[in-house]
Amino acid sequence: LAEGTAVGYNPARKGERSCWPLFATVAQTGQVLDLPHRPGNVADSTGAFDFIGEQTTRLAAELPGVRLETRMDAAFFDGRLLGELERRGVEYSMSVPFARFVELRAMVDDRRVWHRAGHGLTYFEPRWKPAGWGVRRRMIILRRRVPVRRKGPLQLDLFEPREHGFEFKAVVTNKRVRARNVALFHEGRGAQEGMFAELKSQCGLGYAPSRREAANRLFSLAAVLAHNLARELQMATRAPSRRTTAKRSPLWSFAQLRTMRNDFLLRAGRFLNRAGKPVLSIMRDDKTEEAMSEYLAALAT
Repeated sequence: LAEGTAVGYNPARKGERSCWPLFATVAQTGQVLDLPHRPGNVADSTGAFDFIGEQTTRLAAELPGVRLETRMDAAFFDGRLLGELERRGVEYSMSVPFARFVELRAMVDDRRVWHRAGHGLTYFEPRWKPAGWGVRRRMIILRRRVPVRRKGPLQLDLFEPREHGFEFKAVVTNKRVRARNVALFHEGRGAQEGMFAELKSQCGLGYAPSRREAANRLFSLAAVLAHNLARELQMATRAPSRRTTAKRSPLWSFAQLRTMRNDFLLRAGRFLNRAGKPVLSIMRDDKTEEAMSEYLAALAT
């Protein structure tokens, strides 16, 4: 059995041991800032309070004056964490779990007037706070019209609001922008899922090669480093393709590691003996040659 792993919740591979690292990522570059190792049987928020504190302290020291933002799902919802983020001057958006606050569903069910935010999104901001909070924070309940109607009978839920043609989300935030921009910022987390998928499929992050925890940690760090360096190379040779958006989408249009591997490594060729020296000969490709020259020039500077 691999050290540092445990049987956790894995609907695809039930009973399989795994690890469950916690990630801090940079949205605008699509890179991993840090990841602590955790066994697969922990909750999403385990160790999050200390980890977020360490990252914000380090970033504030290395990048003074930079505005820090974070967005988290309902698994990290905690009043103590929100207070710590506010104390550190971090702007945040965090999903609120309907199951923990049954009052939220009643507010949605009783609501008759929803404010329009564009693109099928409506919202309202309730003047409500959990009983344990000393201060009231900005809370936004979002209702988005979904383009595809659910098939089959509607599965009722005791806590979460259900209605044909709509999906609901509650978000707590300290941002002072329009509700639509808060929703876009919060939903911009979807870009991270693509990054995690690439880390697992192209960098081997979903693989534990050793029974030793230290070796698996080193393997994970090497996978993340390979991903970050591929992004760094592209940022060094390309101009940003977009400005900062409300979703905080990556500023560059990055090529996938699979594409880079196919272009530069998985190419047919043969070794030739020229003047007593082995030479690798491959078919000429001007586009690939130009890209490789740009990368080599960036590495030389």
